[in-house]
Amino acid sequence: MFVDQVKIDVKAGNGGNGIVAFRREKFVPNGGPAGGDGGRGGSVVFKVDSGMRTLMDFRYKRKFKADPGRNGMNKQMTGRSAQDLVIGVPGGTIVKDAETGEVIGDLVDVDQELVVAKGGRGGRGNMHFASPRNPAPEISENGEPGDERMISLELKVLADVGLIGFPSVGKSTLLSVVTSAKPKIAEYHFTTLVPNLGMVQLDNGKDFVIADIPGLIEGASQGVGLGFEFLRHVERTKVLLHLVDMSGITEIEPFDNFKKINNELRKYNPALMERYQIIVPTKMDVSGADENLKEFTEKLKADSEFADTEVFPISAITHDGLQNLMKRTAEVLEELPDNPLVEEETIDSQNYSYSEDKGFEINNEDGLWVITGPKIERLFKMTDTTHDESMLRFARQMRGMGIDDELRSLGAKNGDSVQILDFVFEFVE
Repeated sequence: MFVDQVKIDVKAGNGGNGIVAFRREKFVPNGGPAGGDGGRGGSVVFKVDSGMRTLMDFRYKRKFKADPGRNGMNKQMTGRSAQDLVIGVPGGTIVKDAETGEVIGDLVDVDQELVVAKGGRGGRGNMHFASPRNPAPEISENGEPGDERMISLELKVLADVGLIGFPSVGKSTLLSVVTSAKPKIAEYHFTTLVPNLGMVQLDNGKDFVIADIPGLIEGASQGVGLGFEFLRHVERTKVLLHLVDMSGITEIEPFDNFKKINNELRKYNPALMERYQIIVPTKMDVSGADENLKEFTEKLKADSEFADTEVFPISAITHDGLQNLMKRTAEVLEELPDNPLVEEETIDSQNYSYSEDKGFEINNEDGLWVITGPKIERLFKMTDTTHDESMLRFARQMRGMGIDDELRSLGAKNGDSVQILDFVFEFVE
């Protein structure tokens, strides 16, 4: 089964907790704090695996969780950091945030890696909080929570050349003749249900990857037939070989069908019309094909948009014209730039936006003041609630963020209950 779109949940490992500990060894006066830091949690990393061709592996496993870091230890020893969770993906995979649709990365090259969920840093032990005023602090941090997010994976086949055209025009037959691929071939629509790839190797040592893109019919860009499912694979190609049946059997109006396919490409993504396109009239061994080609050529010359498009008639059965077509295709590939014509939306790491977000939000739910927000929730998760000094430190952090003043302005009174996550405490003036 060919799988080219999946959604998965990834969770990076939490950092290990720092601890509160003191040195009490013989002959070591005033040993002081000795609580070690927690180890770093494992990150979730995608890596291109040259042996993978589809996203089938993600069909049965949708949740991935990296290991947490180990807790700190006595004698200022840091806990062990966790190994990153490396997940193999096929080349050509686009990684997006499933909730926002934002493109996180485009994985193309073999062994290319992308961190999609960063592991939490380890919490600090009490040795970091010693000061002249407090030489024996009972303060430590819990580990930072690892990132958790839903990821959308979309595979776009990596091919230099794409075969397009109506069903049964001979795409699979051409692919089987010029490459070692063995696609399913039959005389009915939608024989090809998945993209097929093959490698073309010429006598002069040049080679390129060619893909049969299935299911293109009128209305494909709106989801008719199979075209909507596989149009995305056209975006990776640099050259399009547009096959048009000249036998008069499957295509009564070859030129009209030629225009319909291009209209579907334009509707799906207007930038696809910038692809270098070569028209390939097929089944030229059939009686009457020459007359149909002559009529097709006349209509093509009269069309202002495609009048200058190259035409290479072929017969996949007799192999007529195949060598010239493959040779010209290789020449065009050499002339075209390596960069893709359709640019994906990417994240510019150099652009930083400074938000006025306070980092928290306060709501009153039946007399209970509920504080939410990623920043305050992160600080709370990193607070060791078993030690009073750690809780006093968290209270100072809340005051510094302006939460106390915000509660007062909203009408909070002494003794009111305040909740952060699952922790409830009293508001004290």
